[in-house]
Amino acid sequence: MNMTVTEGAETYLADLLSKQNVEGIAVRMFVTQPGTPYAETCLAYCRPDELVEDDEVLELSKIRFYFERNSLPYLEEALVDYSQDRMGGQLTIKAPNAKVPKVSSDSPMSEQINYILYSDINPGLASHGGEVKLIELIEETDGYIAVLKFGGGCQGCSAVDLTLKDGVEKTLIERLPGLLGVRDVTDHTVTDNSYYK
Repeated sequence: MNMTVTEGAETYLADLLSKQNVEGIAVRMFVTQPGTPYAETCLAYCRPDELVEDDEVLELSKIRFYFERNSLPYLEEALVDYSQDRMGGQLTIKAPNAKVPKVSSDSPMSEQINYILYSDINPGLASHGGEVKLIELIEETDGYIAVLKFGGGCQGCSAVDLTLKDGVEKTLIERLPGLLGVRDVTDHTVTDNSYYK
């Protein structure tokens, strides 16, 4: 597993664990709502009776980490750090893949689509207060159709057809062999938040 726990973070966490007075207590690290814009990376105490059979273990010199199996792809390249400051210090967790895991051409098509949507397309749509997400993937005999839904400033926007065809669909098809096209299931009659009416 490709994750870094700095020496400062390990020392800080070891000190917290020692104050719990529980033999064998460790740290559990997991991601809630992984692969979504709402993903949160969390640390929690893990008592010996709270272990799960398929947990992944990371043994450090001062502490032990347990990871939920389904969180592993989202914790790739994560960094746990502790830095001292005048107020004491701060523990920080950076998990760049928590919202969207690292993908490759071997990853499932839905993960590849979500990766492109959240890393490349949505940042551009966000400037207009919009977003697009994958709702469903339909398997055809010769490939896939991605069913997408727009939200925020894109819902009901008069320019959404242009955004869909020349932006989203073109980008996805160019980058994902096997994707035949996209279908928009957004209710564009709702124009309350649309960027262009």
